[in-house]
Amino acid sequence: MNDVLVGRGLAKRFGQTVALGGVDIAVRAGEAVAIMGPSGSGKSTLLHCLAGIMKPDAGEVHLLGRRIDTMSERRRSALRRTRFGFVFQFGQLLPELPAEENVALPLMLDGVPRAQAVRRAREWFAPLGLQSMEGRRPGELSGGQAQRVAIARALVSRPAVVFADEPTGALDQRTGHDTMRLLAEATKHNDASLIVVTHDPEVAAWCDRAAEVRDGLIVPSGVRA
Repeated sequence: MNDVLVGRGLAKRFGQTVALGGVDIAVRAGEAVAIMGPSGSGKSTLLHCLAGIMKPDAGEVHLLGRRIDTMSERRRSALRRTRFGFVFQFGQLLPELPAEENVALPLMLDGVPRAQAVRRAREWFAPLGLQSMEGRRPGELSGGQAQRVAIARALVSRPAVVFADEPTGALDQRTGHDTMRLLAEATKHNDASLIVVTHDPEVAAWCDRAAEVRDGLIVPSGVRA
């Protein structure tokens, strides 16, 4: 399988603190990878560098063979709207928008007309068990439902890679299990790669393999082959 996303020699400091000390990682097409490690180990910093949210101090990030860490902020922002999808711990849905517009938002920000964007967004509700919830605002959704809306938003633009930062951290165990199952299945069904930052082995078990971050370095430790 071809590598979709590659990080080479990634280094990042915050003052005197070394968050990343020269990390190498490659993610294949359609692969799900869990990045594990204790709090403060650098795993979220690694995700932010790979996703173009943060520029590394040294090293390179390549998406589909194209270097992205040297791009301007404007180009990286466009990339995050079109080629990357994001699921965060608390969903980060806009409270004033109904669910369908929260899902459609990446498309509208990229210039897709509202009616067309909403139409495409609605296609995700039934597959994720969100029938009839298109018009509900985030405050009218349960935690699990809100995370499924966030999954739909992450996938609506058909990204190459979906990044999930502690996607079940705010959910109870059963809801978290169901949410992670949906996230893993939906990304694979849509031929996207998945990178999950987590401290939970049960979340990591949904991925094809895991890599552990310790002292700013990544140590591969396969969950399953």
